[in-house]
Amino acid sequence: MKRTEMLTILLACFLSFSACDSGKDEPAPEQPSKEDPVAPLKIGYGLAIGNFTAEKLTYAKSVGVSYVEASGMGLFLDGNRNFKLSDEEIVKRLTEAKKAADAAGIKVWSVHMPFGQNIDLSLLDEEARLDVVAKHKKLIGFLKILEPQIILFHPSYYLGLNERDRRKSQLIKSATELDKAVQSINATMVLENMLGPELLASNGRERPLMRTVEETVEIFQRLPKTIYSAIDMNHIKNPENLIKAMGSRLKTVHIADGTGAAENHFFPCTGEGKNNWNAILAALEEVKYTGPFMYESAFEDEKDFAACYQSLYTNYINSK
Repeated sequence: MKRTEMLTILLACFLSFSACDSGKDEPAPEQPSKEDPVAPLKIGYGLAIGNFTAEKLTYAKSVGVSYVEASGMGLFLDGNRNFKLSDEEIVKRLTEAKKAADAAGIKVWSVHMPFGQNIDLSLLDEEARLDVVAKHKKLIGFLKILEPQIILFHPSYYLGLNERDRRKSQLIKSATELDKAVQSINATMVLENMLGPELLASNGRERPLMRTVEETVEIFQRLPKTIYSAIDMNHIKNPENLIKAMGSRLKTVHIADGTGAAENHFFPCTGEGKNNWNAILAALEEVKYTGPFMYESAFEDEKDFAACYQSLYTNYINSK
């Protein structure tokens, strides 16, 4: 090989950072296999406060769960607004639950407040509404023990006919007062959208408040800016539309699949529901949602939560 040819080869090798041997090309190094993108959100799930055991929470943590939503507040307050346990017993139960969560390394992200016909924030009877608010405020005082970031309320129960506008006004009054109590324990108040494919339900009733995108937006325009949105993917058809409508006001989610026509609460990866998870994940990304991927659905084992979310997220990324 001539000297000029050797210099040309060496220069080409230097510029391309390729391995060369007397002008003979070596095989290019193998490219690393494409790995699944790492899903960005932490995993959480709803768990009744009575099931906060060290064993259950430690297992959940070991399979990728970082947060829980404490539900089952009926343990403390019944549907008629009566406390079922003494103050001392409530403190004891909540202290034990927090100890179990701390030991497992799981944080209480949210608390799902009790709901029902007689503990409805939108009651028209003013004396009853004030009592609802008082009982919720008392319970919030105890819930400080859990150090939750979010306190979640339903906006209403089923309504009578032709009282929707008055119910909205009652809700606004209740929520505004409860927001102060929630802030006092360093938490954020959220209201959850409710199921309502049609206005009318059975037995001559109307569906609860916040049953559509339009109604939810209207109510939030009247609420203090310190009250945020919780979106249940099982309560509305095409939940991505509500996510985008709420925007930066979205603070937490309930993850379940459904049809928008019933309380299905299907596990998202079973294929039983009709949600478009690519559209949902795109909407969550668009509004910069950073809270947990909080499951409120049927499931067989906590180990399925992380795998399901990773599968949904990988499918979404690959669809782009």
